[in-house]
Amino acid sequence: MAVAKRIVLHFPRSCVDQPIIYRLVKDYGLMLNILKASISPNEEGLLVLELSGERENYEKGVRYLADIGVSIQPLSRDINRNDARCTHCGACVTVCPSGAFVVESPSRKIKFLDKKCVVCGLCIRACPPRAMEMRV
Repeated sequence: MAVAKRIVLHFPRSCVDQPIIYRLVKDYGLMLNILKASISPNEEGLLVLELSGERENYEKGVRYLADIGVSIQPLSRDINRNDARCTHCGACVTVCPSGAFVVESPSRKIKFLDKKCVVCGLCIRACPPRAMEMRV
């Protein structure tokens, strides 16, 4: 049975120079779609991707990542909207490259679709009331 999940990988400094993605593809037969990457030598790294493959291989690949010190979390856990702060101004809608915000009709309220979010962080900078928050 195949599985596909959007995940966020946090690489410790000790892992950024290793061929981790190569191993996921070659050793575990996994397919990936990189949605966002921020990895620099001698610094911590962040990789947002959709990872897919046969369930057994997926689980082995995730276990490999955990064993080498890469922390894994579901994509939707990285960006959060504080509904109490949101004024539904629409600033997030105009900057979001993935369409993770939609204007509901007829209320004109903004709905956040976390499954579409690629954790680019543009909404955080654009939000006047600071309703969008990054969870680390």
